[in-house]
Amino acid sequence: MNWKQTAAAMALSLLASAGFAKADGELNIYNWGNYTNPDLIKKFEAKYNVKVTVTDYDSNDTALAKIRQGGHGYDIVVPSASVMNIWIDEGLLLESRPDQMDNFKNVDPRWVNVSFDPGRHYSVPWQWGSTGVIVDTSVYHGDPNTSAIFLDPPPELVGKINVVPEMSDVMALAIHYVGGKQCTGDKQVLRKVRDILVAAKPKWRSMDYPKLGDFAKGDFAAGVFWNGATMRERKMSDKIVYGYPKEGYPMFMDNAAIIKDAKNVENAKLFLNFVMDPENAAMISSFARYANGIKGSEAFMPEDMKTAPEVNIPAQFADKGEFVVACPPDVQTLYTKIWTELLK
Repeated sequence: MNWKQTAAAMALSLLASAGFAKADGELNIYNWGNYTNPDLIKKFEAKYNVKVTVTDYDSNDTALAKIRQGGHGYDIVVPSASVMNIWIDEGLLLESRPDQMDNFKNVDPRWVNVSFDPGRHYSVPWQWGSTGVIVDTSVYHGDPNTSAIFLDPPPELVGKINVVPEMSDVMALAIHYVGGKQCTGDKQVLRKVRDILVAAKPKWRSMDYPKLGDFAKGDFAAGVFWNGATMRERKMSDKIVYGYPKEGYPMFMDNAAIIKDAKNVENAKLFLNFVMDPENAAMISSFARYANGIKGSEAFMPEDMKTAPEVNIPAQFADKGEFVVACPPDVQTLYTKIWTELLK
């Protein structure tokens, strides 16, 4: 070996020791849009020398359809509790046993023996929250804590409402509004739900997933929205408030899980364990502004989240929230018929 070869070898050795070596594999995450803290990803990459790619989706239906097709190349997905049974029953998730991972001790007991993944054999908590209404108080001065905001809107809001096109959320709000209960198959109740939704839709401007800032800058004056997303809008404009519908509102939990045909299983397991660390869970929450299910993360939370009305449910509305569950297939079929008619 001549001196040039020796120098080159020494240089490569120095680069490797300095942390510039080739990454120890990859990790491909498929998650809701604008829901993954870039700093969290950078921290994971630096800790494990793994190159992470994050791809966004806009709904549970989109994610499910993509993974069912196969050939997707993703390792981790973040389904909501309301559809976790579908993912598990169809064999789309790996039984990765998060309950046996080192950081599982940090999971709040409330989120361990959950109905959608008993004992947490498949998933770990990502974030949880509620679906309510968002209102621009410079346009509307009345009570924001009612689903009438979008189901029977006052004149000043007509044509200025956006409703997120999430069937489980919108149906839950409408069912509560007419006095029904979750997963009801009562035809009379569902007829009322259909009629009120169909009558309300012409008063909306759109059914879409808004971009961050659309409400703050006045593109919409009200709508159906999630609590954390509403807090992000309020941070840009103090005219924005979040309403907890007094008639009842749905709550959700999104969960990180490994896809059955993942190519980077070991790196995916590292990531699941990583997000159960309190400091890392707080990074997830501080970005998207939702609560997480990890004990001890409160110590690392931003101060503004500790008192935020969007995160801390007011006592008078605490018993009005109900976690969305998967309804029986026959009931789900009825809901889908109503939803299909609404989307026409």
